[in-house]
Amino acid sequence: MATIFLFIGTTELLLIGGMALLLFGGKKLPEMMKGLGKGVQSFKQGMKEPLEDEEPVKDGKEEKEDSETDRTASAGRAATSK
Repeated sequence: MATIFLFIGTTELLLIGGMALLLFGGKKLPEMMKGLGKGVQSFKQGMKEPLEDEEPVKDGKEEKEDSETDRTASAGRAATSK
């Protein structure tokens, strides 16, 4: 994503800034940028913190061992019932 900004020159940035100033006005633009900054900060903080309602991820090896144990137990029960 950072490579996209490499192709935007000074003229383009000034043009975009001027259009934003015309559309939203001098009073509203700083308020919008402040809200955008708080949103980005909140997003970054949320990405760093783990979710409280999520269970920790089990190791794949443990799950395979558990499923193999279940299969062998089922096979043993099926063989003894015949």
